[in-house]
Amino acid sequence: MINGYDKTIKRVPKEQTISYIHNVGKQPLKPLTLGQLIEECCTTYPNVTAIISKHQNQELSYLQALDRADRLAAGLKSLGLNNGDRVAIWAPNCIEWYITHMACARAGFVLVNINPAIPRMEMEYCIKKVEMRCIICAHKFKYQNYYEILCKIAPELPGSIPGKLKSRHVPSLQSVIVMTDEHLRGALKFNDVFEFATIKGIRAIKESQNLILMDEPAHIQFTSGTTGQPKAAAVSHFSMVNNSYYIGQRSELDRKHHTICVQTPLFHAIGTVITICAALNHGATLVLPSAGYDPDKNLDAIRDERCTVIHGTPTMYVDLVDRQKKRRENISPDIAVSGGACCSPHLFREMKSVLNLQKVKSVYGLTECTAIVFQSLYDDDEYLSTSTVGYVQDHVEAKVTDVDGNIVPIGTPGELCIRGYSTMLGYWKDEDRTKEVIGPDKWFRTGDQFILEKNGYGKIVGRLKEMIIRGGENIFPKEIEDFLNTHPSILEVYVVGIPHERLGEEVCAFVKVKDGMSVTLDHIRTYCKENIAHFKIPTVLKIVDSFPKTTSGKIQKYRLVQIAVKDANVVAN
Repeated sequence: MINGYDKTIKRVPKEQTISYIHNVGKQPLKPLTLGQLIEECCTTYPNVTAIISKHQNQELSYLQALDRADRLAAGLKSLGLNNGDRVAIWAPNCIEWYITHMACARAGFVLVNINPAIPRMEMEYCIKKVEMRCIICAHKFKYQNYYEILCKIAPELPGSIPGKLKSRHVPSLQSVIVMTDEHLRGALKFNDVFEFATIKGIRAIKESQNLILMDEPAHIQFTSGTTGQPKAAAVSHFSMVNNSYYIGQRSELDRKHHTICVQTPLFHAIGTVITICAALNHGATLVLPSAGYDPDKNLDAIRDERCTVIHGTPTMYVDLVDRQKKRRENISPDIAVSGGACCSPHLFREMKSVLNLQKVKSVYGLTECTAIVFQSLYDDDEYLSTSTVGYVQDHVEAKVTDVDGNIVPIGTPGELCIRGYSTMLGYWKDEDRTKEVIGPDKWFRTGDQFILEKNGYGKIVGRLKEMIIRGGENIFPKEIEDFLNTHPSILEVYVVGIPHERLGEEVCAFVKVKDGMSVTLDHIRTYCKENIAHFKIPTVLKIVDSFPKTTSGKIQKYRLVQIAVKDANVVAN
C-alpha cells in the first residue's frame, strides 16, 4: 500500500489485450470548490509559508494569503462583480497573481488566465470571447505596457470613471485594475481595491462559500493553439481540486513538507493546477524566482531556499542543467517534475545526475483534461520514470483508438482518448468545437499518438498533426529527437517535416549545439546510421541559437516549419 492505494491492484492484468484502462482509484473524490479547498488548507497549515516571491522580496503564510484573498474578493464585489463573472489576470509571476487566483475562487468569479506575452489583437479576441467584466493586470513587463494596450482596445478607458468603463468596442469590460502605484486615468490601483472591502463584505465572502457550486467553471484557460484563434477551455472547481490532489500525492507532496521552485508561468495549467492547487492540497511552499523565466535565478532560488521539488518543462530543464554544469551550486532537490511537452530519457538522466536529484517524474496532460492524465507513481524505477509518461491518473479511463474509433491492441500506436471527472466542461460558448473533441459518450480525443503498455503505463509517440509522412512512411519526430539528444555535441533538438516535391515531406532537424561544439549533417547521418531506420534519418539540418517557444515553454514547431520553408538555403537531399 503506497499513499493510500495498492499499486498491484491498479496494474492492467497480464491477459489485457486491448488498449483500455480504468483506474478506479482507492480514495473518494473531494466534493469541494477551490474556495473551500483554500479554507481547508488554512485550517490545516495556517502558519506554513504559502509563497515566497524572490524578486518582490515578499512572502505570505497560508493564513495571510487567505485574509488578503477575502479582502480582495470583497473589494471586487463592491465594484459590482457577481458570481460567474469573468475576471482576467494578465501578468507575469507575482504575489498579486497568487492572491487574485484565490480571491476569484472565494468570490465565485471565473478566473481567465491570460498569457502575459499575447499581443493586442489576441487580447481583444479573448476579452470578447469570454465577455470579461474585469481585467487585473501588471502595468509593464518586458516590452509590454498593458495599460497602453488596453487603452487601444478600449479608447474610452482614460476618460472613464474607474470601475465604470463603458466601451463600444468591448462592451462587457467594466473595470481595469493595474498593479502599480502610478495614477493611470480610468484604471484602479490593485492595492486600492483592498480598501473597498468592508467588514460586512468580508463576512459575506466567508459565508457564501456553500453557495458556489463545485461543478461551476472555476477557470478559463486559453489553449496555445498553433493555428487559428485560441480555444477557451473551461474547467470546474471539482476537477481542479481533485486533479491537483492526485498530482500532489504522486509528486510526494503528502510525504513531507516540500518547497517548490516554480520555473513555469502561473497562467498555464502547470502553474495553476500542478503547482498552486497541488500545493494547497498538501501545504507545500511555492517559490517564485523571478517575474519571467530566468534559468540563473531559478538556480539561485533552488540553492537559497533549499527547494526540494522543481517544476518545469523540458526546455527549462535543458537550460537548468546547462547552468548547473557551469556553476556547480551545492543543491540536492528531492524531485523534479517535467510536463508541458515530451522529455527525452537522456535529458531525464542528465537532470538526475547534474541537479543531484533523488527522483525525476514524468507527467502527461492537457488543458482540456484540467492538467494531468498520466503521471509517475511513487516507486517507479528509472525505466518507468524516464521512458514513459507514467500511470493513468486515479478515477480516469483511457483508451487508444485507430482512425475509425476502434480500440487498438495493447502496445499499438493510436489516438489517446480520455474519459473522467477531469475532462473540461467544454470550450466556452463554442459548442461546435467542443463536439469535435468530446463525443456523446464523453470520451475526449486528445489528438496525441500514444501507446498503452500492458502494465498501464503510457508512451507518447507524438502529436497526430506532427507526424511526418515521407514517401509513404509514417515518422514520429519524438523517436528521432530522443536519439539525437544523446549526441555529445547536441544540447537540444527538434524535428519537423518540410515539404518535398517527390517524397511529400522530408525530415528536418533543428539543433542547438553545446558551447564550443559543432555538428554537421554528415555527423548526424553517421551517428544515426544503424541506430535509426534510414528513412527517418534527417536530410536537412538547421543550427540555431534558440527555439521559438510559447511563454509556458512549449516549442512552436509550426514556426520551425515556416523558418525552414522560407530559408532559401534549405535543400532536401
